[in-house]
Amino acid sequence: MEYGRYLGQKSESGKFNVWIKATGKLPDDPAIHQCVLAYASDMSLLNTALVPHGRSLFEKEFMGASLDHALWLHRPFRADDWLLYAQESPSMTGSRGFARGLIFRRDGGLVASVAQEGLVRISRKGG
Repeated sequence: MEYGRYLGQKSESGKFNVWIKATGKLPDDPAIHQCVLAYASDMSLLNTALVPHGRSLFEKEFMGASLDHALWLHRPFRADDWLLYAQESPSMTGSRGFARGLIFRRDGGLVASVAQEGLVRISRKGG
């Protein structure tokens, strides 16, 4: 994990990589693995829109809301094995952030593509 991201470190490229996996062994049913990945794909993607600014949606003053989220599944995978989630945000303007991601198995096979647009702004409460 790129810990500096949560310590205010900026990345001009807008890229952020994280390894993900389910916390326990899952049944062999591929639909369960797909559902787990769909849920996990939404957990950090919109936050990537703030990477170039050295900020995070985990800061109390920010409010974020997903406007849309799409997931394309390309090949079989197990959500209880390590997956690399390579995320980037090419645009953050007018309080709208756009982010996309590619999810890879450990052997390098691309298993899914993700795209999300969301509202990102400072909360009226100000933290």
